[in-house]
Amino acid sequence: MPNIAQTKKRLFWLGLLFLLSAFIAFPVEKKFSFNLLGQTRELGFKTGSLNLDIFGLKLSRDFQFKQGLDIRGGTQVILEADMSTVEELDRPEALAAAAAVISRRVDFYGIAEPSVQTARFGESYRLIVELPGVDDQTQALDLVGQTAQLEFVLLKQPPAEQTVQEVTRQGPEDASVSAETQNVVLEPIGLGGKQLKRANLAFDQQTGAPTVQLEFDADGRKIFADVTQKNTGEILGIFLDGSPLMLPRISTPILDGLAVITGQFSVEEAKKLSVQLNAGALPVPIKVLEQRIIGASLGQNSVEKSIKAGLIGLGIVSLFMLVIYGKKGLLADFALIVYASLTLALYKIIGVTMTLPGIAGLILSIGMAVDANILIFERIKEELRKDKPLVIAMELGFGKAWDSIKDANVATILTALVLINPANFTFLNTSGLVRGFGVTLLIGVVLGLFTGVVVTRNLVRFLLHTHANKEKL
Repeated sequence: MPNIAQTKKRLFWLGLLFLLSAFIAFPVEKKFSFNLLGQTRELGFKTGSLNLDIFGLKLSRDFQFKQGLDIRGGTQVILEADMSTVEELDRPEALAAAAAVISRRVDFYGIAEPSVQTARFGESYRLIVELPGVDDQTQALDLVGQTAQLEFVLLKQPPAEQTVQEVTRQGPEDASVSAETQNVVLEPIGLGGKQLKRANLAFDQQTGAPTVQLEFDADGRKIFADVTQKNTGEILGIFLDGSPLMLPRISTPILDGLAVITGQFSVEEAKKLSVQLNAGALPVPIKVLEQRIIGASLGQNSVEKSIKAGLIGLGIVSLFMLVIYGKKGLLADFALIVYASLTLALYKIIGVTMTLPGIAGLILSIGMAVDANILIFERIKEELRKDKPLVIAMELGFGKAWDSIKDANVATILTALVLINPANFTFLNTSGLVRGFGVTLLIGVVLGLFTGVVVTRNLVRFLLHTHANKEKL
């Protein structure tokens, strides 16, 4: 058993950890005014955010809870992918690729905490897209509902006898053909959205001007290298759903599959073009099956009721521990406060998205955190009935209770991992709400083990040493 000096040292570090977690978890802002030498001075402090300047190195972060769609409100769009031209074995991969494209598309527009999930119902392959904070149906459909198909084609002057197609100028002046409508022949090169890995907003290293960078996969790299080598100086049109998106000129052969489109872009124009190019990288056509607005008021009302239920449950558990176990129960209640502070702080630090099922997982884990203390205290009682000295009974109680605590919590951790499905197994759950419940349950169980065993144990040891002459707590 560690001596009192070691116990005090551990409690000191645990106390610092608790204060840090409380600083992050519970936002408080206070200001004080006082008179000094005839002048009014004002001091204050604010928790829940970090704003430091250490030798010119600025550290700034505002710790906030991320809110899910059911709490914050927003739009949910359900899409169906057309797999008629895709082989059966390739359909799951095509659906996952479509989900990745839509995720990039949404991320470019800066939507907070979006969720893009895949689902299969019989022969129907679907994408469930949740956009918190977006309550404009038109904006939601612009982001995810378009069936954009991307194609790269060469624009060439036709022979006099050949029928031509009109192409209207698009994009900045120096990145397009001209301001006039031109008659050209469109020559497909076999390059489209399937070969485009991604389009990114970038900046020219020499001038700092915004540009758009394209990256192709292995097949696209070969096609692009061959086309740019043979057609330097020609116009390579970028078409979206049959309409010209941009008409840049090939200035040099590009062999590595990394192309840069330059022009008199603003940052917003380059960003928008990147989004449109990523939108066109969909491997399969999609259509909108359902679209609905989820109001925040209903979610907020449910959150308030959930929090109220959690506080009532926490109060009942704390009262039970105090009545049944006396001072040891009071120490367990304090460990429970430490647990709550650590849990909420961790939610903010790692960015756990709070949903109603997630809050349910948090409340459930509170009860499980107390279970460990009950097992330990009952074991201590058993050792005392065998006339063991109090200090020895306490150590034996913690040691013998550990096997039961470990088995129960390992089983719960494995269950939480099944719900989270981190490997995205198709035969397991893929629902975001169920995963949210699993994440909060997993965090709660792990932290409950820490506070129930480490925090409570050191508090009880300290109390025993300060009441060494008493036979019972």
